[in-house]
Amino acid sequence: MIIVTGATGKLGRRIVEGLLTRLPAEQVGISVRDPEKAKEFADRGVRVRRGSFTDAAGLAHAFEGASQVLIVSVDKMGDECVRQHRLAIDGAVAAGARRILYTSQMGARHDSHFQACRDHAATEDALRASGVPFTSLRNGFYAASALQFAAHGIESGEIVLPADGPVTWTTHADLADAAAAVLADEGRFDGPTPPLTAAQALTFDDIAGIAGDITGRTVTRTTAPDAEFREQLMGQGAPAETADQLLGIFAAARAGEFSAVDPTLAALIGREPLSMSSVLHEQLSSDNGGR
Repeated sequence: MIIVTGATGKLGRRIVEGLLTRLPAEQVGISVRDPEKAKEFADRGVRVRRGSFTDAAGLAHAFEGASQVLIVSVDKMGDECVRQHRLAIDGAVAAGARRILYTSQMGARHDSHFQACRDHAATEDALRASGVPFTSLRNGFYAASALQFAAHGIESGEIVLPADGPVTWTTHADLADAAAAVLADEGRFDGPTPPLTAAQALTFDDIAGIAGDITGRTVTRTTAPDAEFREQLMGQGAPAETADQLLGIFAAARAGEFSAVDPTLAALIGREPLSMSSVLHEQLSSDNGGR
């Protein structure tokens, strides 16, 4: 049985949907903190069990009978993030899984400017130390994050963000399809995959231009000093640690950590990944339709 964690989240839910187009439901199990939120999967024959990366006994039950376990990385950063991932890895090993998969990120390395990438590198170390074959899905940076950063600026006509660099913004949908394909074709990758990315690396200058073309309005890109942006975030209620972590994304982008373009994702999903232009067009059309 293939076990997917975090199956009610934005990525995990899509991965399960992808698996169900490839495998019978009885071969798929999910581990979630709140089984009530996964009732739709249970109704379709998927095994649903409660599991939390802070509860070893719960994971033992959730992972029971696993042939493969996909650990979807938690929405945290720092020591607590890595500690939870290690508990999940230990649970998969104890359950006898013959392969562990993990949603990592392109740029995962110990000297990254971005805390999350350092956490991914530490988790990959734990996977290597587990003694079980593993696949680390080096996902491209989520296109949804670009939308969050740029949404207000597109609306106002001026995107004000720290200096950045090219990023291969990649959609949850494409990355979920790739994860489902790798799970269904066990052993396709050993260790970290190549970067799983869209076909083009873009800066926020590029995104401003695309948004302007779509809306027919002028959208400019203004560079905010890091310190000014940090103060703005904190003024909006973000803790200093969170502000520093967000700034780390821009520092990493400036260093080229997210600029790689690789054909592996397209090969896995059998089509070209969605472009940032398509993502923006869908988002802006949806926004306009809701007014």
